[in-house]
Amino acid sequence: MRKRFFVGLLMPFALALSGSCDKIKSSEPESGTIRIAFNEEALTQTRSGASALDTNKFILTVTNESGEALYSGLYGDAPEEIVVDPGTYSISAISCKFEEPVFEKPQYGDSQIAVVASGEACAVRLACAQMNAGIKLNIKETFLVTYPDALLYLKSASGSIAYAYDETRIAYFKPGTVSLVMRNGSETTTLLTRTLTAQQILTINVNAGYTTASTSEYPEGITMSLDTSRNWISETFIYNGEDSGSSSGSEISGAYSVGQARSIAENGGEKGAWVYGYIVGGDCTSSSCSFTAPFSSATHLVIAAKTSCVDKSSCVSVELAKGDIRNALNLVDHADYIGRQVFIKGNIVQAYYGIPGVKGLTEYYLN
Repeated sequence: MRKRFFVGLLMPFALALSGSCDKIKSSEPESGTIRIAFNEEALTQTRSGASALDTNKFILTVTNESGEALYSGLYGDAPEEIVVDPGTYSISAISCKFEEPVFEKPQYGDSQIAVVASGEACAVRLACAQMNAGIKLNIKETFLVTYPDALLYLKSASGSIAYAYDETRIAYFKPGTVSLVMRNGSETTTLLTRTLTAQQILTINVNAGYTTASTSEYPEGITMSLDTSRNWISETFIYNGEDSGSSSGSEISGAYSVGQARSIAENGGEKGAWVYGYIVGGDCTSSSCSFTAPFSSATHLVIAAKTSCVDKSSCVSVELAKGDIRNALNLVDHADYIGRQVFIKGNIVQAYYGIPGVKGLTEYYLN
């Protein structure tokens, strides 16, 4: 079962730690609840096309003041509400585990503190940012010719990684000091050392040549030019879409979340808009939906912001008119699509099967 946080890419992935709780009446007066969602606006900024961080695959951990884990697992599998005793809780989410240098593995995450009062619900919104840093080497022809047999590697306190001359990927490290080292025959030389911070991507152009400015700093005429940029991943998937975000909806790269689509529907709807979510059920009536296979109706399905959703009132219904899109997406023939992420383009309407819906589909993209 899956869900989304596009750490899509991000890319500004700004960590907006709010820590504030929305007080909501709880059905268990002696207990409280924690409701966890991602910040939608940040997630949208990280998206490229239909590509996005899948927040349903983020590793979510909820611990109490004693350090005991009340939940540890995939965000997509977490319950909509976690019932807890009154107290203070730590909530963290990471896109992946990251311990040592490795190529193409940006890590996104956020952590917040929730204070839960008796009989109240604390709404925690996670806005994940890139937690590690990266280095990319751009090795110039002059260096290749001068040192054809040398080996370059990047070294940090948590480990090192060899960087081949033809390598084009970004090597990711924990924030801290990273050194560029050259091994040429029996000699090993540290060319430079830089301190990287979270979200920083450092590009190093490596040349070889003798100049007055360079020979005093780097051995044997090696010159470096540095270019830094910040790679933000601001995914924000807000559970139940409390923010409208900045998406336009007209392009798949600005697709509305389920929460945003529900808000738009309540304000009259919109034509020709992209919406994304997770397929969670179908077989709707005016009062209910089915969230488990088998399914008997091919005419529609429902999507939600989270794969574990089993509440019709949190969903968006999707009309599957007769034709290729129905053939491709209907749950009678494709019950295994439950939990799959889908992008759809159509008209957002105020009500379809008693909840906000999308009708008149013209395009789709299934992740």
